[in-house]
Amino acid sequence: MTRALIVVTSTAAFDTIDRATGVWLSEAVHFHDAMQLNGVAVDYVSPRGGYVPVDPGSLAADAMDDACWRHYRDAGFRERYLADSFAPSEIDPDDYDVIYYAGGHGVMWDLPHDEEIAAVAESIHQRGGVVAGVCHGVVGLLAMRKPDGSPFVEGLDVAGFSDREEELNGLTKAVPFLAEDALRQAGANYSEGDPYTDHVVVDADARLVTGQNPQSAAHVAREVLKLL
Repeated sequence: MTRALIVVTSTAAFDTIDRATGVWLSEAVHFHDAMQLNGVAVDYVSPRGGYVPVDPGSLAADAMDDACWRHYRDAGFRERYLADSFAPSEIDPDDYDVIYYAGGHGVMWDLPHDEEIAAVAESIHQRGGVVAGVCHGVVGLLAMRKPDGSPFVEGLDVAGFSDREEELNGLTKAVPFLAEDALRQAGANYSEGDPYTDHVVVDADARLVTGQNPQSAAHVAREVLKLL
């Protein structure tokens, strides 16, 4: 069976301000649903394994849709995926055909330097698998390297949460770095759409699909399915 690995944060709070964070629920759920509806099994992995914090902002009425509510109310979903995610050491990359980095501000602290998850992603990709990410989750790609040791995103077409969107959030000074700036500095060909609108970039030759914001998650999933 085709399998997808969804990467989520273990970070529950900013370390710069008093603000809770975690995975942005819709970014996980929309990808999760699209995979399962097309016969792709899913698992969740986080840097520390176990409990996955959910960003309270992603539970606001204007951030939730029917799919989010269905999963959030489902004790089985919460217990299997959010209460007991896999740790990287428990993952066999050979079991997966795609790895997808979900966002939420928490990833800004734990994914850009997570070599264990990066090694899993590199192995999946080198076996012919697809790498994908959305919003802040795309910063997980910064930890990845090509076989020659260069940054994985160098020379590749990517999207991700924009500097403008972070400014509109009022969090430019609260995050450790800006996702757009870091991707550009790593040599990526960064593409920006309008704030908070669906914007997805497919680098088909590199088997890489990235989206700019929560509004892009379902579209990322559709493009991943085309590549699988």
